[in-house]
Amino acid sequence: MSSPSPKPEETSYLQMSKTALDARGTDATLIGSHCQYTYCNQLDFLPFKCQSCSHTFCLEHRTEDGHECTQKGAWAERRRQAELAKTSIGQGKSMLDVAPVKKPCADDNCDKQIGTALAPGVRCNDCRRDYCMKHRLKEDHDCKNKVLKQRSQAAVQASSAVEGAKSALERFKLWGASKREAAKKAIPATKPSSKAAQIIAVNNLKKKAKGDAKIAPEKRVYLYVEAESETAKAKIPKGEFFYSKDWVVGKMLDAAAQSLQVQNLNNRTEDESNRLRVFHVEGGRLLDFGEKIGTALQSGNTVVLLRGAGPPPDLITM
Repeated sequence: MSSPSPKPEETSYLQMSKTALDARGTDATLIGSHCQYTYCNQLDFLPFKCQSCSHTFCLEHRTEDGHECTQKGAWAERRRQAELAKTSIGQGKSMLDVAPVKKPCADDNCDKQIGTALAPGVRCNDCRRDYCMKHRLKEDHDCKNKVLKQRSQAAVQASSAVEGAKSALERFKLWGASKREAAKKAIPATKPSSKAAQIIAVNNLKKKAKGDAKIAPEKRVYLYVEAESETAKAKIPKGEFFYSKDWVVGKMLDAAAQSLQVQNLNNRTEDESNRLRVFHVEGGRLLDFGEKIGTALQSGNTVVLLRGAGPPPDLITM
């Protein structure tokens, strides 16, 4: 039993039909087409077209190796790029879109479960709570009183967060100052003061730093990365890594936490006492998640992962 022929898109060549030949102004039933391989020129009534160089060949020379193709691999690269361009499953959806969270209706007198396939729930845009179909309207879940209650709770939480952040930042500012003093006393190879010594140190850092090999060399920022021992316990306390200048600090934090094996709950909680932040030792400040690495940092800098440092620095007077 003969094996099935491969699909045209799975090979670097495809067989030209009579219709295709006629479209080129050639009557296949009369003269066919000549193989364009230099040493062949054989007449073939149903020739093959190479999908890389677009030339026509006989059965024997139809493959890229068979005719020593000048554009070898071009068709395979086009297929790869087409696959990469396809939309992945779940793209553009949040976790709640993919896997709804089961919970009770937010109405005080209702115990119906929502967040299921049969009862997905309805979000009220005013009080920002989720209700079953019966209590989805404002008048059905006493929306006005819930809004006032929610705002009051939010004000208390915000005030508490600011006060906690101030004390935390004061502690980390002192900690950062001690880190900078320690850096000044370190050996020149670690924290050099002269330009020449800095260049040598950065070159040595580049040799040891690890990172995504797909990042172009000219886009890389090489950093010393540490985890603060008291709040961000890590299996690997420190290391040398490189990141892309185009990344934001939040993406760098995720990569650094994974490299140092630090527990990272930033995508699962809004509680600042459990969230990681990035402290820039040379700059003496916490970096905002949205800052570009290429703007905030330069090769040879040290950054430290901290937990419980409070809200972004633009909300606090450093």
